[in-house]
Amino acid sequence: MTGNELRAKYIEFFKSKNHQEIKGKSLLPENDPTVLFTTAGMHPLVPYILGEPHPAGKRLVNYQKCIRTGDIDAVGDPHHLTFFEMLGNWSLGDYFKDEAIRNSFEFLTSPKWLGIPVEKLSVTVFAGDDEVECDETSASVWRDLGLPEERIYFLPREDNWWGPAGQTGPCGPDSEMFIDTGRDACGPDCRPGCSCGKYFEVWNDVFMQYNKQDDGSFAVMDRKCVDTGMGIERTSAILQGKKSVYETESFVPLIKAVESVSTVKYGDSEDSDVSVRIITDHTKTSTMILGDERGVTPSNVGQGYILRRLIRRAIRHGRKLGIEGKFLGKIASIVIDMYKSVYPLLDEKRVFILSELEAEEEKFLKTLQKGEQEFDKLLPNLMKGTKRIIPGRLAFKLYDTYGFPVEITEELAAEHGFTVDREGFDKAFEKHQALSKQGAEKAFKGGLADHSELTTALHTATHLLHTALRTVLGEHVMQKGSNITTERLRFDFSHPEKMTPEELRQVEDIVNKQIERNLPVTMEIMELDKAKADGAIAFFADKYEEQVKVYTIGDFSKEVCGGPHVENTGSLGKFRIVKEQSSSSGVRRIRAVLEK
Repeated sequence: MTGNELRAKYIEFFKSKNHQEIKGKSLLPENDPTVLFTTAGMHPLVPYILGEPHPAGKRLVNYQKCIRTGDIDAVGDPHHLTFFEMLGNWSLGDYFKDEAIRNSFEFLTSPKWLGIPVEKLSVTVFAGDDEVECDETSASVWRDLGLPEERIYFLPREDNWWGPAGQTGPCGPDSEMFIDTGRDACGPDCRPGCSCGKYFEVWNDVFMQYNKQDDGSFAVMDRKCVDTGMGIERTSAILQGKKSVYETESFVPLIKAVESVSTVKYGDSEDSDVSVRIITDHTKTSTMILGDERGVTPSNVGQGYILRRLIRRAIRHGRKLGIEGKFLGKIASIVIDMYKSVYPLLDEKRVFILSELEAEEEKFLKTLQKGEQEFDKLLPNLMKGTKRIIPGRLAFKLYDTYGFPVEITEELAAEHGFTVDREGFDKAFEKHQALSKQGAEKAFKGGLADHSELTTALHTATHLLHTALRTVLGEHVMQKGSNITTERLRFDFSHPEKMTPEELRQVEDIVNKQIERNLPVTMEIMELDKAKADGAIAFFADKYEEQVKVYTIGDFSKEVCGGPHVENTGSLGKFRIVKEQSSSSGVRRIRAVLEK
């Protein structure tokens, strides 16, 4: 069963179970600075899991593009991916463990759906600990479905527990489903979750029934939710009897493209296979980022830095395969053709995607040339020494200052009879990572996931700002993105030139006047077409469902939005614009704060 067939069957099955299909969201989370990319299917649904009513109802199903940056360095083995698609279904205060598990079992084993033999199925449930009791309810359902006791595994919190997303909030046990691949067990303790490859995880049902409190205790929630996830690539691989996702139709055409521009053939050596897998995965992920509705371009910060890192790592491994010229565009074109029926925006942005990849290839080739020049400058002094070792700090300087990969430093070093102190390099790199992580934790704390008072207030203020900008500058102003932390709001909008001080003052005055008026904030759920007919602003039409939330702020603002919002504007405080600057061509950016 191909990935496309699996995606279609999954959606069909849950629609037959009265779930409403909703659209997947952007790879770049809107209004959530806690992560750089959407990491799981449930990520865009956190506000609804936390209690916001979803316009489509309580039973939902979709497929979602995801990226996990923590797996970048692991990519190269037969299994890890940075980009993947996640199938998910949700119950928001509707059914719970019994129906969720029975649905999972039916879809996995019924001949009408996936038809996996029951004797190949093993499951895990939460074993319980001093804080939360054993999930005997889930185990009982599995027994009732015919699974023998020896294939129901009770595992600890690190294996079978989800959440909370922050220090507090919804969380709960999960039940994971595994397929026995038929391989020999690695030992007497081999079980689902073991890394030996005997058991292959295909699905995870998360039961959010607790709310972790400030004191660390777990309170049972009145409104319990179910969140499930199934990876398309991994599951289709096991259904096809493949040992690796790279052997499926999701990657074979890309691998053939790499073979056509290099001197290697996939399968000839593990070293070259690692490079081929890195090139295909990273190029696919880069294509998806560039082709996203809120796509970014390569840069040295945030999401743009991750994109640049992926592209340059793919180029570097292309060099290892003997590819000298530009080649990413050929692979990216195949990615676009493979996915354009599912994600049409990829085809619409084809020229942009290919031009950005080509530009980054050119930049990196110049980086390599610069790095080689700097290496040549260091060489005379190194030759004076008795040791033929390049210190790790120098190798890291080439990497950190010039973007020069340490592997290429090692290649150049070997040509002159040197080695590189990799241990010293790794220590310098780890120190750099620790500092970066500290900065990221500071920069990305907060977000709408926690519905805090400050983020809610700032989110409401963006609606006032949006309408004020359209009033002062004109109706050509359209929101192009926003980002909110507990300290400030950031709002991107279309406008061709820098705003004048007078325009900024007018916008501030308009927003503060609406705050002083203490306008009520109300919400209605309605059809998207009706919302537009009623005058609601809705500039991201492709991402909205048929039923949408419309937030109205008195007689001033009406906008389609997912929330959350305050009850009236009088609680916001004083609005102040901190900075106005260019974001990209034709797009301006405002940073603003609320002061009590």
